[in-house]
Amino acid sequence: MTELKDLNTCVNSNWCPGCGNFGVWTALRQAIVDLKLDPKNVVLASGIGCSSQINQWTKTYGFQSLHGRVLPAATGIRLANTDLKVVVVGGDGDGYGIGMGHFIHAMRRNLDLTYIVTDNQVYGLTQGQTSPTSLKGYKSKSTPFGVIEEPANPLELAISAGATYIARGFAGDLPHLTKLIEEGMSHKGFALIDVLQPCITFNKINTFQYFRDRCYKLEDSAHDFSDKCAALTRASEKWDEKIPTGLFYRREKPTYEDGEDVIRDKALVKQELGNISINRVYKRFM
Repeated sequence: MTELKDLNTCVNSNWCPGCGNFGVWTALRQAIVDLKLDPKNVVLASGIGCSSQINQWTKTYGFQSLHGRVLPAATGIRLANTDLKVVVVGGDGDGYGIGMGHFIHAMRRNLDLTYIVTDNQVYGLTQGQTSPTSLKGYKSKSTPFGVIEEPANPLELAISAGATYIARGFAGDLPHLTKLIEEGMSHKGFALIDVLQPCITFNKINTFQYFRDRCYKLEDSAHDFSDKCAALTRASEKWDEKIPTGLFYRREKPTYEDGEDVIRDKALVKQELGNISINRVYKRFM
């Protein structure tokens, strides 16, 4: 049985002390343990950014892609070996900026992936520029007079695009976040967990205290997560006073993998090649 210590690596994290990513990292590792997953059957795929280093400090298989391109890479991993649990980790800039197109199409296909987005409303790795989810009026190095456009709303997009598990967590509430990640990883289909993850160095607005003062749990408000219209209403709530967290929407539907005859009964990597030889490919690329 996997224990937390089994997920330790020989590499130490280099996040800023107090970074919200520590909460996401802790919750993800606890979810792997609670679900009794064998680390050799888990792949953590990541993009580029502070949060995307999580797979370097978690002893599972890992793959780091180009900036904004993690979902196509994760799709390839998932389709090649459907016996693996594929978890994708990236930031709001990575996933909702340059990766927005991939984000929408991965949800439309309902691939069986769990996508954890550490949403800190800035580009933390490159020292605090405005991100797609920065609040209107937010001042940064790239917008010294304040952001003039409305922020992207990933939850509304996810509900509309076809994701089948959509939740929001807070890095400062580990039990709740762990529960959401476990549910997302157990769900068959595309699961999005958008995490409110304070960047303590560059974002002085959306702090831990900011979220503690505003977050409320949908579980405590009689929310019907099977109601798409109700989910959209909750997702569109402004952050003036209250911010909803928890499960917004969930439904069951066939995944992309279910519709692919070639991999329906056996993972692609476990299938016989027959008379096909790939030795020439090995010699060229290995």
